[in-house]
Parts: sequence; C-alpha cells; structure tokens
Amino acid sequence: MNATFSSLALPGYRRYFTGALTSNTGTWVGRTAVSWLVLMELTDGSASALGIVTAIMFTPQLVLSAYAGSIADRFPKRRILLVTQSIMAMDSIILAGLVLSGHAQLWMVYLLALNDGLANTFDNPARQSFVSEVVPPANLPNAIGLNSASFNTARLIGPGVAGLLIELVGTGWAIAVDSLSYVVMLTCLAMLREEHLHPAPVVKGRGRTREGLRYAWHRPDLMILLACGFTVGGLGFNYQISNAVMSTQFFDRGPGEFGIVGSAMGLGALFAALWAAGRERPRLRFVLVGMGGYVLFNVLAAFAPQFGWFVGWQIPVGFATITVLVTANTMLQSATSPQMRGRVMALWGLVIMGVTPLISPVVGWFGDNVGPQSTVLFGVFFVALGLIIITWVIMRTDQLRFSFDPHRRGWLHLERGSLSEEVDGGTTR
Repeated sequence: MNATFSSLALPGYRRYFTGALTSNTGTWVGRTAVSWLVLMELTDGSASALGIVTAIMFTPQLVLSAYAGSIADRFPKRRILLVTQSIMAMDSIILAGLVLSGHAQLWMVYLLALNDGLANTFDNPARQSFVSEVVPPANLPNAIGLNSASFNTARLIGPGVAGLLIELVGTGWAIAVDSLSYVVMLTCLAMLREEHLHPAPVVKGRGRTREGLRYAWHRPDLMILLACGFTVGGLGFNYQISNAVMSTQFFDRGPGEFGIVGSAMGLGALFAALWAAGRERPRLRFVLVGMGGYVLFNVLAAFAPQFGWFVGWQIPVGFATITVLVTANTMLQSATSPQMRGRVMALWGLVIMGVTPLISPVVGWFGDNVGPQSTVLFGVFFVALGLIIITWVIMRTDQLRFSFDPHRRGWLHLERGSLSEEVDGGTTR
C-alpha cells in the first residue's frame, strides 16, 4: 500500500477511520446548517449571535480542558468516546426535531451548544490520543495525517452537502443528517477488538491534571508547538464566522454558495493533510512557513474583488492553516510520552479552541460594526504578530534556537540546548 495510506492496512485503524470520516462529514453538515439557522433564520443576519453560539460551544474547553485530559489518561478512551459521541448525537437529534417542528428559538440553540461543547471537551483529548492506540508507534505520524485527511475530507464534502440540503429540504433535515452520522461512529467504535488496540498505561489516582501542565511547561519544544497552535487555531481560526459573514453579507450569496466556500477551504485542507500523511517526519519549518501562508492568502481573500476569487483563495488558505495544525499536532504527539499524551492533547485542545469563547463574540462584533472583511483581517493581524513573536522567542532564548543549514535536508530545525536533545519534526535524538 502507498506510504500515504499505510495505516489503513491495519483493521483497527481502518474501522476507526471509517467511523471518523462519516461522523466528521455529518459534523460539518451540522455546523454549516446551524450557522445558516442562526444567521439567516433565527436572526436578521446577526454575526454577533453567531459569535455567541460559537463562544458558548467552546466555553467548556476554556474551563475544563486540563481536567478532561486527565480523564482521558485515567480511563479507557474508547469508553469515553462511546459516551461523548452518544451525547452529541442526542443534541443533534433534539435540535433537528425543534427545527423541523418549527419550535426552534435562539436560546434553545445556545443551550444545546453548551451541552454539545461539554461533551466535546471530553471527546477531544480522548479522540486525538486514541489514534495512538489503534496503530503501533511507527505508524503514528501517518495515522495522525490520515486522521486530519478524514477531518478535512469531511470539511470538503460537508458544507456543500449542507448547502444543497438546505436549499432542497430545509435546515432541519441537514441537522438530522448530522445525528445519523454519529450512529456510524458508535458502531465502528463498538466493533473494535482488543487485538486491534495498543492501549497506553492508564494513569491511576487523582490530582494528575497539574502534571500535564508541568510536563509541557518544562518542555520548551512542546511550548513552542502549543504557541503555534494557539496563534493559528485559537486566534486565527475564525472561519465559521468570517466565511458566513463574507458569503452572506459582503457577497450577498445564498446557502449553496455558502457551502461552496467551506468546501473550497476543505479541498485545500485535504491536500495539506494528505501531504502531511505522506511524509515520514514532520518539520518545524512547515509550521512557520504555513503561518506565513495563512497571513498572505487570507489578506488576498479579504480583498477579493469577486466571489469567485474569494472561493479560489480558500484553497491555499485551507492548505496553509491545516499544514500548521497537522504538523504541530503530529510533532506534539510524537514527542510526548504515552502516559502524558491525553493531558498534553487536552492542552492542545485548550490552546486551539479554548479561547474561542473570548474571541468569537469579538469577531462577530467586528463583522456587525466594522465590516465583513474585518472578520478575516482580525485573524491575519494576530497570526502575523504571533509569527514574529514566536520567531523572536526561539532566537533569543538559551534553551531554544534556530539552526540554519542550507546544505542539510531540513534546513530549519529547533534545538533544546540545555536538555542536550535536538527536536526536529517531533523526534528527539
């Protein structure tokens, strides 16, 4: 089998991949439908209301991420996923029923978003670290890349399907499709056998949450990766609001065209994920160059003269964004001990999603009061600033420094001088 898809030769990972792809596709159908519901059906185009929904959904990440990571390390991850996926399925079923019956109100969406966010807070670290249990260590970088490919294939398909369903049968049925997708994921999880798994040792006892924080704090290499994730994923990943506002208000387009924007971004993200999955070893330079690409292509998208240009620029925007997140994620998991992986991935979830409750209402306010383009440029400003600061910190600190060697393959790498280890693409030697 081609190296890009090598992990699919493993029966356990193949089942997990199938369930995740189906569930992720349904999730993107649901997210697109909820964005349309809030922006165009329950309000009169209020970007602030959409920002509040997003903020409510991710508030539990801000408060409970570290604790959720300790739970992922203390209990079997598959059991956690069975519970969290069931809760999110029920949320989707309830919302679909409310919309189809004509009883949906904005406060109900807020309440369901909070419950969904609670479940997702515990689902995220368990799901991300569970990947390392369905493949042997040698396959981990490839499996993480394929996992991202699954997520971004869903992002490619989901918004377009949602736009089509909204136009043909209505928003409620689009949300109902999301609820059905969870059934596939739950079935695939239930079908995994013990011989398919490579479980990490379960951490016993309480009071372990702080250990994850201390572990990352004393690993400068991990802190740099978390900072990159925070900059792009936490401050720059506002597409749920910016794409909705740009499509419906700046370019005055309907649900079909709105779905196309998400699919275009998903196409670029899919290319990035497959490219990352095909590489034996991710490298830091991909993260930094990806951050630069994020800034450049989002500026071009913000000032696109026509809707077609805006859609076209979403492809490199998606590629740059996911290059940063997948590469940093892979390096982070590869460089973390198995016993700490759940808590470190909870920190990853916190930095890329935990600040969303604080950022989303601000982005929504900018969309309503400054203009649609400001929702895109908001992220551009912070990612550009973050790239400058991260580069400066690496080059100034004693423990971290860049080494440039144009004659060496992988010319940009990160060294941890005081720890007598070099970290290059998530491996230590």
